[in-house]
Amino acid sequence: MITILIDLQYLAPIITYKNSIKAKYIILEQYERWQKMSFRNRCTIASSNGLIDLSIPIAGGRNIKEIIKDVKIDNMKKWQMIHWRGITSAYNRSPWFEFYAEELLKFYNTRYTYLWDWNTDLMYWVLEKLNLDLKVIFTEHFEKHLLDNNITDYRNEILPKNILNYAGDCPVYKQVFENQLGFQPNLSIIDLLFCEGINAAKLLNS
Repeated sequence: MITILIDLQYLAPIITYKNSIKAKYIILEQYERWQKMSFRNRCTIASSNGLIDLSIPIAGGRNIKEIIKDVKIDNMKKWQMIHWRGITSAYNRSPWFEFYAEELLKFYNTRYTYLWDWNTDLMYWVLEKLNLDLKVIFTEHFEKHLLDNNITDYRNEILPKNILNYAGDCPVYKQVFENQLGFQPNLSIIDLLFCEGINAAKLLNS
């Protein structure tokens, strides 16, 4: 059985799900301290104007020291509306947008207090759309160095600054703005879902 430990990300990059697809168990790290410059509150999509980072504002600013499960979203800013407009603009011409849009929009119409709850609900939705039978477990305390050699530790491995290092590990597929931008690897998992739909899991397995 393959077990992986990961940090919980906002509509995570494709490589995160490719790493997860062969696992039987996923352990989500909920007792780490908040870390800026990560995909915990950011995802990347491709638009007609290039790549766009959708970033969730954090209450208290980016330098807070909270445990990740206690990090609150700054809902004074209309970030959900902005993100949904960006997603719609980027993918409303994709083959599978209408198939997924109504369900996904429900999240953007629901107010969340905690980033952890938002990311968790979206992750479960993605796993359902990919039809992945994975058991999700939550850490009970923080271990900087794992003592269990049967667990693969991916925490803080996949970051905005190194995401292109994993380009060769991800599937290639037809993207909405590929003729203008060229193929853009390792975008948010929603790029793969909107472009490939029910074929997404097969591509992740390839």
